[in-house]
Amino acid sequence: MSAPSTHDILGTTVTMPVEIRQARCFVAAFTADTAAVQRAIDSESARPGTLRPLGIRPGRSMCMIVFVDYIDGDLGPYNEFGVCFLVEDPAQPPASPIAALRSLVRGDARALVHRLPVDGDFTLAAGRGIWGFPKTLADFDVDHASPGRRGRVEADGQLIADLRLKPGLKVPDTTADTVLHAYSQLDGVTRLTPWRLTSVTGTRTRIGGASLVLGDHPIATELRSLRLGRHALMTSSVDRITMRFEDPVVV
Repeated sequence: MSAPSTHDILGTTVTMPVEIRQARCFVAAFTADTAAVQRAIDSESARPGTLRPLGIRPGRSMCMIVFVDYIDGDLGPYNEFGVCFLVEDPAQPPASPIAALRSLVRGDARALVHRLPVDGDFTLAAGRGIWGFPKTLADFDVDHASPGRRGRVEADGQLIADLRLKPGLKVPDTTADTVLHAYSQLDGVTRLTPWRLTSVTGTRTRIGGASLVLGDHPIATELRSLRLGRHALMTSSVDRITMRFEDPVVV
């Protein structure tokens, strides 16, 4: 068996895989204009068209807005805000809307991490240097403890987004080992990272239930250009997640 890979990040050795022993999150899923999502994806790619949005109905795909609080992990504690698009497997032919919906329901849809502000220098350097995640620095004001979750993120003195969720219904916990596939694009390189969830507890979910306010930051301007649905398709919050990030592969 080969030795685990290592990475030098700001003078600290990070050994793979990276373990996240405790995190929590909340997310709102909005439909978005497929053509606008494709333009956003291609704007960061050296090979436009490599990744395609997963269409859930004609002309519409999925954009996920997520806040994550990393409490205990190999990269230290930090907050994260993500703009993610559900995408197709580039090795497979385009999926039909029915197949896309099945993938969404099963939870095995692939996602491109398109924007990823964080509030820590070490996680920023590790995210960009190891996985090619497009991490940037931002300021956070987040409430993960109240039944109605709330997250506000700003950068360079400008509001990116203010997201508020209404409480959802409790769903069963899971300790099943689930592998998600997360794509990233940075400096023209597309990577795929296996993202292994080892336990998910305290999940609540519901139809709708989100209030999203966008500011004047360029990320907010881009989100407006996606023509997000007026109401969230669904929202979800999770009290505790454990997970593991593997080494990426270049696509």
